[in-house]
Amino acid sequence: MNFLIFNLMNEGGSFFMYPLLIMLLTSVVLIFLILAKKTNPEKYIDILKHLGLFALVWGFLGQMLGLIQAFDVLTLSGSASTEILASGLKVALLSPSFGMLVFLVGRFGLMINSIKSV
Repeated sequence: MNFLIFNLMNEGGSFFMYPLLIMLLTSVVLIFLILAKKTNPEKYIDILKHLGLFALVWGFLGQMLGLIQAFDVLTLSGSASTEILASGLKVALLSPSFGMLVFLVGRFGLMINSIKSV
């Protein structure tokens, strides 16, 4: 299982996927700090909101640059099989999917904090 995760991280482009992993781990730490009501949780909430949105946009930036690169290769080769096209689309969808996961984890933590505050 661990090998599969690292394989997907590398397939999605390490320049985009590993920063997203760091953002995910940071989001989890921030959620615990918010729920533990450490000093100034509003500051952590604000950082978590910004981090989640940044992760989402970072993932989509990875997709756009990956698709541009893939279309350049297709242009140079002149034709592409469906297998090559499908694998390229899979790789292009990895970074925005991971970015969405980071965004959703952050939003879930904010939801838990809102429910807990009521």
